[in-house]
Formats: sequence, C-alpha cells, structure tokens
Amino acid sequence: MADDLGFDDVSFRGSNNFLTPNIDALAYSGVILNNLYTPAMCTPSRSALLTGKYPISTGMQHYVIVNDQPWGLPLNETTMAEIFQQNGYYTSLLGKWHLGMSQRNFTPTKRGFDTHLGYLGAYIDYYDQTYLQSSQNYSRGHDFRDNLEASHDKVGHYVTDILSDAAVELIEKHNVTAKPLFLLLSHLAPHAANDNDPLQAPMEELSQFEYIQNKSHRYYAAMVSRLDKSVGRVIEALANREMLRNSIVLFLSDNGGPSVGEHANTASNYPLRGQKHTPWEGGIRSSAAIWSTEFERLGSVWKQRIYIGDLLPTLCSAAGISLDPSMHLDGLNLWSALKYGYESVEREIVHSIDAVDPQPHLAYMRGKWKIINGTTNSGQYDGWLGQRITDEVDPRSVHYDQLIRNTTVWQQLQLLADKPQQERNITELRQQAQILCPTPANAKPCMPLIAPCFFDIEVDPCEQNNLYDEYRNTSIFLDLWERIDQYARNAHLPNNKPADPKCDPRYYRNEWTWWQDEKSSSGAG
Repeated sequence: MADDLGFDDVSFRGSNNFLTPNIDALAYSGVILNNLYTPAMCTPSRSALLTGKYPISTGMQHYVIVNDQPWGLPLNETTMAEIFQQNGYYTSLLGKWHLGMSQRNFTPTKRGFDTHLGYLGAYIDYYDQTYLQSSQNYSRGHDFRDNLEASHDKVGHYVTDILSDAAVELIEKHNVTAKPLFLLLSHLAPHAANDNDPLQAPMEELSQFEYIQNKSHRYYAAMVSRLDKSVGRVIEALANREMLRNSIVLFLSDNGGPSVGEHANTASNYPLRGQKHTPWEGGIRSSAAIWSTEFERLGSVWKQRIYIGDLLPTLCSAAGISLDPSMHLDGLNLWSALKYGYESVEREIVHSIDAVDPQPHLAYMRGKWKIINGTTNSGQYDGWLGQRITDEVDPRSVHYDQLIRNTTVWQQLQLLADKPQQERNITELRQQAQILCPTPANAKPCMPLIAPCFFDIEVDPCEQNNLYDEYRNTSIFLDLWERIDQYARNAHLPNNKPADPKCDPRYYRNEWTWWQDEKSSSGAG
C-alpha cells in the first residue's frame, strides 16, 4: 500500500513523466483494477480496508486521527488481521498504522498483527523517524517501533528501504510449512514528511530524474521510484522462496494524491477531478493492480467497481475463510467476479457522509451514477489539478516495452503464467488502463456548496457535466437520495476527540507513545 500516490503516478496509466517499471510489470502480468475506490484520506481508508466496513459504520468518517488525539478504531471492531490470525496465518504489518495510538490496545499488535515494524501516527521524517506537530507547541517526537518497543536502530536510514528490507527478511525467514503469511506492507512513500523538509529521497535515486526541473517534483519522482523498487524486491523474495505460485499480491494507494495544499507532494491524479481529501474521483480512485495464478484473465483491465472495504471478504473468500454474518460487513465478496473476470456486479458505494461542520459533505455512487453534495476546503481543490507533463519525459520511455519485460517482476510472473506473457500486448493494455475524458458538449457546471451534483461516471469519469437539473425530479435521482438519507440516519457518530496535550513527547523521552497508559517522566499526568 502506497500513501498519497497520485492516480496518474504509476506509468501503466500512460504517463511518461517518470516510470514505475515494477508496478507496471505487476499490473500487466495480473489484473489492473480500473475502478478501485477508497475513502479520500488515510485514517478512513485504512479503517475500511481492515474492517470491511464504511467509515460511517465505525465512526471513522471525519478527517484523520491527529497524533495528539486520544481515539482510534473502536476496539469492538474485528480487523482483517485478526481474522487471518484466527485462521492460522502469521500476520505482519510493516510501516504505517494511523488507526490510534493513545492506548496500547489501539496499536497493531493488539489488533491482530503478530508483528509490527513501523510508525503509529500520520507520517514521519524519512530518515530520523520523527514527527513534529507544527500546529502545537509539542516537542519533535520519535515514532518508530519494533512491536511495542521504540526502535532507534534504523535512524539515518531511508524508511522506504527499511520497510522493504524488513519485508524481504520476513519472507526469507518465514516457515511456509507451519503457517501461511498475511503481510501488509504499508509504505510512507510518497506521503510528505514534516513541513520543514517534506520531500526526501536518496541521492542515487534523485540522480535518475535530473531532467525534471521542478525540485519538489524531482524528489517526488525519486520517492515513487524507490517505492517501485520495493515492489520488485518483494516479488523477487517471494519467487526465491517459491511462495509466489500460492500468493495473491495486491498493489494500491490509500487515496488520491495531494497535488497542492496541505502535505502537497506534486502528485497528479490526471485526468480526474479533485485530489486527496475531496469527494471527487481524484480523491477516491486508487491506481491498483492484483495478481494471482487463480485468475483466468491475467493481463486484463477489470472495470468492475470495487471498494477498498470489499478486499476483506474478497481475500477471505480466496483463502477459504468463512466470515460470520453477524459482522455485518459493508464490503462485498467479489472473489468470483475477480477470478473469472466478469464485471456485472452493480455496486453501491458510500464514499463519504460527513455531517460535521464546517464542511459537511457527501459522495455516493450506485452503478454509474454518482451524487456529490457539499465539499471540503471551501471547494478550493475541486478543480482539475493534475496534468500530463509532456516536455519532461523519462529517457527510459523510448524503450518502455523492453524495460517492462526486463524487470524481475515480469520474468518471475511470466514463469507462472498458463500461456507465455511474451504474447501480451503491453501497449494495448496501457491504452486500456487510461481514463479518457472528452469535453462534453454544453456541459453544466457543478457548484456543490449551492446544490447537489449528479454525474454519469461511465460517460463522464472526469465529472465535467452536472446532470442534477435534468434528473432532480426523476425516480433515478430520488431513489438514490432516499438511500443516502437512510445511510445518514443510521451513521455511527464520529469517534473524534479533541487534542490532549498530555501526549507531548517531551514527557515520554521524546517518543510518541500511548500516553494514556504511560506514567509521564515530567509532569504530564
């Protein structure tokens, strides 16, 4: 899982600005998920992944958990990790958590993960693993743990490499005959770090992108490139242990990229509208791909709409795990549809219903129809923010096809394919994975702070033509509106709690920790 990766920042979508050959090789070898939807921010997205429920069903719908806030994913919710653990899997989280840290009980090894190496909060510096909450006068605290112990062993090392090394080591040492493995490699990349130095990358990675003039974007390209290398290393490790044949490998981002504004990293969600923390497609559509020898249509683009909350029941089904109906999941089991490649499941998705002032908003979809009412940040990020930079092209793109075929990912996955993948037309798959947005004639604008907006996403994936005036009194729109109202009436109240200054790392040896369980060393408690 990438963090804040733009929809157009994997080159299998067609951009040649900078290339992601390993991710692309995984995508072309497997199934490109052209319509994978996530919530628009980190905490809601991760809660939906691990519970199989909409954030409105668990109280995780409003914004994110800020490091100084004493709340988390409710303890009565069962996580995907707990389910796999209870069914005999060894479960490991490497990297970001962001589902609560004020109490030990909120943290990964108390929520179904046998092991965790990584950080508990929103983000950290890529080298010193500290987090500075600039909105408050807290000290800059270290946030990196090996299970429940603060770990300083890797300070000075690049965190993408730390997590990749840990994944490779885990795979190399894992006893496959004793237990199957559930691994969630939850990268920091390419999320911005602290405000004083947000974009960071190793010099040897940066040197590949000297053709990019904008310094921030050059760093971003290098951050994504290092992430891409991580994908290659994990696939290679699985192949070396002969674990690939019986593995399911999924790549995705937790939400759209922030092109501008808070924690901006120069990500591009081209050609989609909006960005992270908005209800538009650019905030909630993830570039994703999945691979398994179980799939009958390897080397295809799957257009079925799928929600991140569907992954829990879908992956459990793939693993032969039966789920208790009393869990009341919002996610659907789409394993058969994915396995056989059919695209006929009409999926409703509650993207967001957030009634909290000052920016109440909702986004809901059923089939091809999408409703947006209200928006975030007073609408300042509601436009089309990404663009294809054509004058700065990765030199490797001249031999793109051969670059993909030369990756270890392509070669290892080819060995397990039923038919030789050399026959596969990479250019054709790349074209199929692109989202095309012709400008509609007589397009009607959308002003969600004034009235609802209604889109046909199949025809208009870039949300250019608002159909609300045309459909507002039809049964199509009114039925959807009634369904939204039903969800809103039954929504779990947000779990958010105000900041607690007792969290300040200065009280706990300059560590971000579960402060509600800790005895402060100097007067916080």
